[in-house]
Amino acid sequence: MIQIRITPRGALTTALSLRDAYTQDHCGRVEAICTALGQRCGLAPAQLPALLDAARLHDIGKIGIPDHILFKPGRLDPDEWKIMQSHAEAGARICAELDRPDAALLAEIVRHHHENFDGSGYPDGLAGDAIPLASRIIRVVDSYDAMTTRRPYQPSRSHAQAMAILRSERGTASDPLVFDHFAALLEEDSQLRAKP
Repeated sequence: MIQIRITPRGALTTALSLRDAYTQDHCGRVEAICTALGQRCGLAPAQLPALLDAARLHDIGKIGIPDHILFKPGRLDPDEWKIMQSHAEAGARICAELDRPDAALLAEIVRHHHENFDGSGYPDGLAGDAIPLASRIIRVVDSYDAMTTRRPYQPSRSHAQAMAILRSERGTASDPLVFDHFAALLEEDSQLRAKP
């Protein structure tokens, strides 16, 4: 008898790709950059697997966002935005249920990937070092990829445009040290940059 083993991560990424192929592709690109950035930022080796899985699953909570919001071609109104923001908490709940020793860590990273360094993010308004380092890493890479990818509601920006925006958010939205490592990484390895 042939046994097929499907990992929980594999099942979740497949579910996400069936729900929203853009989000799944986005998560893959974020994971690829986080692999190098996590090491560069000095993340403990024991935490790297959780960072990579959190990068791949950071938007898994979007499977619960209604279609009229998730696929809306224009700006979200305040009520829709509140619902969209709930994906971070939903993703954390999903990750907490995974049968793995670091499920709580994975859930925490996913929950806080939209926290801003100055405390203005969501869902908990954490600031500075209160935000897990892995979440701060995903925050920068997630923003970069979102800006450099065409969406129904916005055109893609160039690498230079995205970096200028991220640089202006250094210390407010993003951890300044994580941003500096990110900028240096993309300067050294042009393969990681968004393609024009």
